[in-house]
Formats: sequence, structure tokens, C-alpha cells
Amino acid sequence: MAEQNNNGGQQQDLNQLIQVRYDKLHELQANGKDPFAITKYDVTHHSMDIKDNFDALEGQEASLAGRMMLKRVMGKASFCNIQDVKGNIQVYVARDEIGEESYKDFKKYDVGDILGVKGKVFKTQKGEISIHAEEVILLSKSLQILPEKFHGLTDTDTRYRQRYVDLIMNEEVKDTFIKRSKVLKSIRNYLDGQGFMEVETPMLVSNAGGAAARPFETHFNALNEDLKLRISLELYLKRLIVGGMERVYEIGRVFRNEGLDTRHNPEFTLMELYQAYTDYHGMMDLTENLFRYVAQEVNGSLVLTYGEHTMDLSKPFERITMVDAVKKYANVDFNEVKTTEEAKALAKEHHIEFEEHHKKGDILNLFFETYVEEHLIQPTFVMDHPIEISPLTKKKPDNPEYVERFEMFMNGWEMCNAYSELNDPEDQRRRFEAQEELFAAGDDEANHTDEDFLNALAIGMPPTGGIGYGIDRMTMLMTNSPAIRDVLLFPTMKSLDK
Repeated sequence: MAEQNNNGGQQQDLNQLIQVRYDKLHELQANGKDPFAITKYDVTHHSMDIKDNFDALEGQEASLAGRMMLKRVMGKASFCNIQDVKGNIQVYVARDEIGEESYKDFKKYDVGDILGVKGKVFKTQKGEISIHAEEVILLSKSLQILPEKFHGLTDTDTRYRQRYVDLIMNEEVKDTFIKRSKVLKSIRNYLDGQGFMEVETPMLVSNAGGAAARPFETHFNALNEDLKLRISLELYLKRLIVGGMERVYEIGRVFRNEGLDTRHNPEFTLMELYQAYTDYHGMMDLTENLFRYVAQEVNGSLVLTYGEHTMDLSKPFERITMVDAVKKYANVDFNEVKTTEEAKALAKEHHIEFEEHHKKGDILNLFFETYVEEHLIQPTFVMDHPIEISPLTKKKPDNPEYVERFEMFMNGWEMCNAYSELNDPEDQRRRFEAQEELFAAGDDEANHTDEDFLNALAIGMPPTGGIGYGIDRMTMLMTNSPAIRDVLLFPTMKSLDK
């Protein structure tokens, strides 16, 4: 009970501090100094620009703007610290320099207020690069209390819900999202240099295909039609290959109605690309080169560290078939397994759960997920998946039970998924029919027949290689972030009202 009273007292103190801030704002407004009436401030420099170029800027005038994170008032002179998008810098504020009235106002400003500062660049006796203020203007009044600087903002739920506070209080968080931007920029730079064209395709679709996932559904009032949010970018991008656009890619949000965990969020960023006149081997070469390029551009190194693992991208990526991988790590050779019944018996023997509709290829994939994935720390291409789990992929000509597909793994995670794309419209129709049977048998993630896509294939699609990359997972690796929520500015959260 005493603890409850203490918490109640803390909340009362906090409410009183917030009320003081409102009172200060109302006093400013009554005196004709409303900060919210200010519409702009001319910024000539940012904090790190000044620090990095001090020799050239010493004694020069600079104006910058940012949030006051620290203030020390010492009679006729004070110090404060201003934080902007590039970092922070100390500001020396003297009454005789900015004027008595401005100094009086400054002493009432609170940590969290956004200030505009103009003055000369100099270095203090202690050697700290600073601004000797000639002007300090309140640009926006902070009416909330920031977390106490020493303890910071550490509660993960609050950090994700109030990312705006997280970005203010935790510099490493801002660095993560700066790196995320670099990941996207470097991907675009690389693909543009390879002759790819960036395009945009619909998010609202009547048939959400291209992946094994349950879609979100919505209703379009104007046409009185049910629509779905896309789960993949694939089928529209392939239509563009049919239309003669030989190299296309899209980076965009996709939506899958599935659970939340450290590597999954129901909306996430996917990048897919398609290239005519190549196959999955061409996609492997492109992927290997792309990952090296991104790592070098973002981190300046081809060696990535994630937790306890170190991954070396400078070495050739391993290439292994799914069958050989299962043989290596589970000591089970699916080349010797002839029927679905034999596969199910093996699964029972190894305590691997499966569903009644699963076939031999599905069981192979379950063995792979159970025994292999966790061992694939170094970059590895796992090739030649069973046809049962690959409805949009070309068969291997010499072994039609398997398809020309690979997934690239690092850190035990699937990083991308690629095919030699199926371009036979009759074969594709049979694959869709098999997917419809799976849906009827209870598989909510099965694909549905897309007649317009089949019509596009009937027009004629050249031999094509295609691939999809999870941008969030790639960013997690590049930034050593433990959870997908750490690389999403505003991750999906359960409503506090529920």
C-alpha cells in the first residue's frame, strides 16, 4: 500500500511539473512571445558539421536549431546543450551578449524545449567546441517531461510505442535508423547500376498471391468489393516482365496476417526483383554481390557481427541442395525416400509434427527447418527445393520432383528466396489447382488461381530469374539489432485500450 501511495505522489509531482510548463507557455503568449507563432528559423549548420570543420569555422557565425537536453545556469552566464539530427553541441549563453530580457527568458526555458541559436564558433578553456550565443530564440515549448537523462528510456514497450521519445533519448536508436536508410539507398544504387528500374505495384488486390501467407482483408465501399492487402510483390512484377521490362524491382510494404515475434511483424518491407533471360544461378551471383556491396556501404566492412556470431561476406557463399543439407545435419537421405508414406514414417521416427495433407516434399522441408537452419551461420545458398512448397518455380529438367529455387541463409535466418520463374502457363495452372486443393483441405496460406496472371503467362514470359529480400531482417544483421521491432520506426503493437 505504501508503494501505491508513493507512485501516486510521484504522479502528482509530475503533474505539477507539467502544469508549470503550461503556465510558462501561457505567460509567454500573454506577453506576445508565443513560440508556436514562429514559422521558420534559418539554420546554416548542424552540430557535427561545426565539430568536424572547427578549424575553418572558428570565429565564424553559425546558426543552428535543436532540442535543449541540458542547462546549467550560473548567474550572468549559462551553458546549455543542443541536440539536432546530427548530434549535439554546447552553447555558452551570457546575459551581456544576448541582452537582459532574452537572458531572463532563457533561464525559464526547460529541458526539451526547441531553441534556435546564433553565435560565434569557439572552443572553451576545457577544449570543448561550442557556440558563443548572440541570439537564443524559443521555437517550440515542450509541455511534457522527458525521461531523466541518466536512467534514459529503457522500457522496451514504451520505446516502441513512443519512438519519438526513444529517438531523442537514445542516440544508438537514431543511428540504427540512419543505417536503415543507408541499406535502402545502397540497394537502390547497386540495382540502378545493374540496369534495373524501380517500379510500384498495387497494395490493394483482389487475389493476394506470390507467397504462402494469410492475407488481411478489407472492403472497398465505392465498388462494394472485398479486397486484400498484398502478401508479396511477385505476380505484378512478373506481369511487367511479360510487358517487356527486362529488369524491374520494387521496395515496398507487404502485409501478412500472422503472429509477432523477434523476426516477424505483420507489415514489413520486402524488396523483389525480376530479371529476364537469367535463372536462379544468376540470382545467386547477384545476391552475393549485392550483400557485399550493402555491407561495405553501410558498415565499411565485409565482416558482420551479430551477437556471438561473426559472418564473413568476403568468402564465396556456400551452395548446397536442400536434400544434401538434410543429409549432412539430420543424417537422413531423401534421395532414398520414395513415397509420402515413407517420409511420414521418418517424420514420426524423428518426432517431427506434420499435417495430414503434407506430401514427401513438405516433410523434407520440415526436416530442413528442424535440423538444418540453425547451423547456417555463414552465408549459404540452399538450393533445389521440393515442388510441393514451390508453386511458382520451374522444375529441374533432370529431376521434376524438385525446382530451381534457393533460399540464402545467414545467422540461421532465411535472408532471401529466389526462383527460376515458372513461365509455362499450363504448368502454372496445374500448380494453382493443387494450391486450391490444399486450401479446400484447410491450408489458409495456400495460393489461389489468378486468371489474369495466367493470361499474362499465355502472352509469353521469357526465361526469368526472380528474388525477394526481407529488408527488415537485412537491417537487423547490418545493425546488430536483436528484434525486428528495433529496426521498424513504428512496429505493430497491441492497443492499450484492449
